[in-house]
Amino acid sequence: MIKQGMLFSLLYISVAAAADTGKPHFVAKPSNKSVLGKTASNNVGHKPSQGSAVVSGQGEKVYHYITADGGLAFSDSAPEQGHYQVLLFDCYACKPQSNINWSAIPLFTSQYQQQIAMAAREYRIEAALIRAVIHAESAFKPKAVSKTGAQGLMQLMPATANELGVSDAFHPEQNILAGSRYLAQLLKRFNGDIVLACAAYNAGASRVDQYNGVPPFAETQAYVERVQILLKRYRKA
Repeated sequence: MIKQGMLFSLLYISVAAAADTGKPHFVAKPSNKSVLGKTASNNVGHKPSQGSAVVSGQGEKVYHYITADGGLAFSDSAPEQGHYQVLLFDCYACKPQSNINWSAIPLFTSQYQQQIAMAAREYRIEAALIRAVIHAESAFKPKAVSKTGAQGLMQLMPATANELGVSDAFHPEQNILAGSRYLAQLLKRFNGDIVLACAAYNAGASRVDQYNGVPPFAETQAYVERVQILLKRYRKA
């Protein structure tokens, strides 16, 4: 994971390597991504405009773009020319030192109502829980992409999305149904314990089994705590 304050050198990854699916299927390391089409100027000291900037305090800013030879590049500075995306590699709700007031941060109560209601009925889980997890995973950004390749609202890894019949992980309905199905499986595995299910969604079910509870990882503990805060608030919303 890229740590705050680190200086990045350009990291070039081939398209084939970027498509590698040998990582865990569900990884709760979501990130926010700016809209495609931002263009860098020719000025060496160029900084992205306000419209291309991501919310501060949520993660390390990394610029992602395609090089002239077709490779993928990740850097701590924008390219001098061409289009780029801004990625945040930190989990939205995982950063232990986050200064966000999770008890007061605005909620997303109107987005994807139909899709969330459908998933809640299909898998018999609370709509408020689905909404809380989406908020924690991606802050309701349907095009969110993580460092490990997790995609969309509920951060599905490509292999899992494929196994669940998801043809487009960035399609809100497909993503929400698949992520909710997995969340329901975790709830069943942990006898309806929402805390353990959320910990497993973040760190993996095997880690929860290993530690017989929430793993002692600062990010996982922060994630679980914040999902619970969001859940209580969405229940009342």
